[in-house]
Amino acid sequence: MMASAVRSTGILADNAIRGLFDSGRLTSETPLDDDQIQPASLDLRLGAIAFRVRASFLPGPSHLVADKLDRLKLHVIDLSEGAVLETGCVYIVPLMESLDLPAELAASANPKSSTGRLDIFTRVITDRAQEFDKIPAGYSGPLYLEISPRTFPIVVRRGSRLSQIRFRKGKALLGESELLALHVSDTLVASETPNVSGGGIALSIDLKGTGPEGLIGYRGKHHTSVVDVDRKNQHDIFDFWEPLFSRGRNELILDPDEFYILVSREAVHVPPLYAAEMTPFDPLVGEFRVHYAGFFDPGFGHAPAGGSGSRAVLEVRSHEVPFILEHGQIVGRLVYEHMLDTPEGLYGSGLGSNYQAQGLKLSKHFRVG
Repeated sequence: MMASAVRSTGILADNAIRGLFDSGRLTSETPLDDDQIQPASLDLRLGAIAFRVRASFLPGPSHLVADKLDRLKLHVIDLSEGAVLETGCVYIVPLMESLDLPAELAASANPKSSTGRLDIFTRVITDRAQEFDKIPAGYSGPLYLEISPRTFPIVVRRGSRLSQIRFRKGKALLGESELLALHVSDTLVASETPNVSGGGIALSIDLKGTGPEGLIGYRGKHHTSVVDVDRKNQHDIFDFWEPLFSRGRNELILDPDEFYILVSREAVHVPPLYAAEMTPFDPLVGEFRVHYAGFFDPGFGHAPAGGSGSRAVLEVRSHEVPFILEHGQIVGRLVYEHMLDTPEGLYGSGLGSNYQAQGLKLSKHFRVG
């Protein structure tokens, strides 16, 4: 079921994001990186300084972020040559990009997939914000990124890209009947009887695993060396991660304060005229949550773009108590939105996408051996 190629509401595609720059609605300290614009989102780049702050905050409707930083900053860190951000600390970094949105355009932000897989907690803040990662329609002003590494200390520098922003005109979410119809025509998840409720398609956990021992995921190690967020294939997996195996049990006990990389049982497909987002499953159901929401760009898992059978990698944390997670348990929902227009590029089609056609996969920073 193909949507109309041009709609009055929807997510802005790559060519429209370029148009925001051309018209001055989106500005940056330096020209864009060649691969900074994705099919339905824009990567955001860190500026030259980071403020270590006492605690996370929202400025509220009558304050600028800069005013709060004057009161809450502990010290200022120069990022021009790279710097280490420590676990357990909170940093605020002015971003290189700033906005002057028209009245009909809003935006939302999310950690990039590599950021989530490193357990780096990030949220975009705007002046006068009353919630994180939401940029109201018509916003004009700077953007800031809150960064708090949870498991590994990280090296970042000016220009590092930890977060991404998606621009939205009007209401674009697909309702449940639209989702079911799209699944019938385009197979959104590899399931004959998809669980469509709460405005999205449920994703469940694979705890049977792959290979002779049933590899089901990884648990982050503590007290490791630093991870450089801009270096691919730089670090040995086993210096940072402990592999987890099912050994026929098909369950996993989640320990509080531990971070897990697991994978969905279902393969995921985002057709070219749609964008998707992972949302946490209702936390009332259990004592765990998928830790990082994430954007899925048009073309993710799309066979012509090389993505047939792309499963969703899940970053999972328990809450206050140990919790037994069982194979097939629902852990998140995919919500779908209409694109405003057809993207010029699809996820995985020559864009340097790291996670097309993926199964269980750690972030791009790690290598085996």
